[in-house]
Amino acid sequence: MTKNLPTYTRTCRNFGTAVFVIAATQTFAAQISAQIRDPAGQPVADAVIYAVMTSGVVPARPKREISVEQIDKEFVPLVSVIQSGTMVSFPNRDKVRHHVYSFSPAKTFEIKLYSGVPGKPIMFDKPGEVVLGCNIHDSMIAYMLVVDTPFFAKSDKRGTALLENLPTGDYELHMWYPGAAASATPLSQKTKLSASDAVTLTFAFTLKPQSPSVPRPSAGK
Repeated sequence: MTKNLPTYTRTCRNFGTAVFVIAATQTFAAQISAQIRDPAGQPVADAVIYAVMTSGVVPARPKREISVEQIDKEFVPLVSVIQSGTMVSFPNRDKVRHHVYSFSPAKTFEIKLYSGVPGKPIMFDKPGEVVLGCNIHDSMIAYMLVVDTPFFAKSDKRGTALLENLPTGDYELHMWYPGAAASATPLSQKTKLSASDAVTLTFAFTLKPQSPSVPRPSAGK
C-alpha cells in the first residue's frame, strides 16, 4: 500500500529548484533521486544532497580515504562531499610545487610547499564547509562539505544526484551548493520513509550568492 504524502514547494529567487523523488522497495531500502536545475531550467552540477537520519538505525558503513588532486594548477574535483572521519590526501600532479591550506572553522590545516604525494593524509573529523586554497596560485580554489551521515550524493553534469539503500526511518533532507549562502528559509525538509511509501518532494530554495575569499597564510609561515 502506498501512502499519499504531501508535496512541499518554496519560492525560488536566485538559484533554482531541487526535485526529490523518494521511493521505497520491499527490501526496506529507499532511494532519493534529485534533479537540480537553475532558474533557466538548466542542470546544476556539484550541488550536494544529504539525508540525516533522525530515527531508526543507521547502518555501519566503512569510511574511505579520498584524494583531492592538483592538476594543471586546479583542484580536482572542484567539490567533494565526505562523511566526518574521512582521511583526505592531496597529491600534486603538477611539475610546480603547491602550498595547500584551509582556514575554515570545520578544518584548519596547511601543507607547505611540496611536490608529489604528501606522506600523511589529513583527517576531516568535524562537519561543515571547508574552502581550500593554494598560497602560491591565487586562482586555485575548491570546496569540501563534511557531513555527519553516510547518505550523501553530488549532482552530475545533468543535475542528477542519487541516494540509494536508505533504511526505514525518519530523515531530514538537506541541499548545499558551494559559494552560496542560504536565506532565512532553511535548505532542508523532514520526511519519513518506510517500505510502503512513495513520496515526491519539490523544493524551491532562495540563495544569496557570495564570492568566497580564501584567507591566506601569513608571510613567513
